[in-house]
Amino acid sequence: MFDVRPVSHARDAAIQHAIDAKTKPRNALGVIETLAAQIARIQDTLTPRLDRCRLIIFAGDHGIAAEGVSAYPQEVTRQMLSNFIAGGAAANVFARMNGVDLHIVDAGVASAAVHAHGLTSRRIDAGTRNSAVEAAMTSEQCETALDSGREIGKNNAVEAAAFGEMGIANTSSASLIVHKLTGVELDVLVGCGTGLDAAGLEHKHAVLSRAAARTPARLDASRALREYGGFELVMLAGAFIGAAQAGAVVLVDGFIASAAALAAVELTPPLRDYLVFAHRSAEPGHRVVLEALAVRPVLDLDMRLGEGTGALLAWPILKCAAAMLSDMATFETAGVSGVKT
Repeated sequence: MFDVRPVSHARDAAIQHAIDAKTKPRNALGVIETLAAQIARIQDTLTPRLDRCRLIIFAGDHGIAAEGVSAYPQEVTRQMLSNFIAGGAAANVFARMNGVDLHIVDAGVASAAVHAHGLTSRRIDAGTRNSAVEAAMTSEQCETALDSGREIGKNNAVEAAAFGEMGIANTSSASLIVHKLTGVELDVLVGCGTGLDAAGLEHKHAVLSRAAARTPARLDASRALREYGGFELVMLAGAFIGAAQAGAVVLVDGFIASAAALAAVELTPPLRDYLVFAHRSAEPGHRVVLEALAVRPVLDLDMRLGEGTGALLAWPILKCAAAMLSDMATFETAGVSGVKT
């Protein structure tokens, strides 16, 4: 659907030789070495640099929230939008600590449009329709959201692009999308989201089962996004593609972001090699997505917040991985005896 340049593997042998030549035993830095090689392939160089990262948070509301699938009322999306703008959310704190520029996009919050510094309005509508009874959005709305996200991702002008989300009921949206793309049962995918108790979780599962029954057991990515996506989730999928088209390392956050990534990879398979999965969320469905994509997350901190917080925490690790390959001395340059061959 969208063209993403496949990463080059022409330098793979040279990249591995450069990593092995550093002043350390082979494989001693574990996943850091794997990340360094991935970054080098994306940038097609033996001396990769990651100096700048930008986090963009997409916010949107879901009509299915009317079914009581969240512990929080829908107006929290709008309230959190104000909190992001004021700099008071966890994502703001982590971004400041790590020198990451943060920007907010209103993809379709269920309220009047907000105008503020640091906020871009790409509103498709004031929230989606209720996917328990009808498609969340029209084909035109889905296409517009994908295109808007792609444009935002492509015009990011940083070496690493991180994307987060905010939207009450978006774990329901993500669960339904993953269910339709993988065929994994909702029992395995559905978690407590914003903090549902046992009765709330049972009710959420019943609502999602009803929503899933509206459509065939398996859907392609385009239809899954249209039937069950949120505007913020669809824009996330587009943003991943756009950032990869621009040659950026793409940091994927938690469950909602990974559900969007799963759909985006189906739309554009070469995208997968640009994605770094920041952490393993406590949401049960996230493990399913990671296994479906055969990827290993950088961190596992029992988090389930979203907002791009996991991506922000992984960012310093990625910077170190790139710097290791570019700046660390080799056995030869340091005058250190290496492994005998």
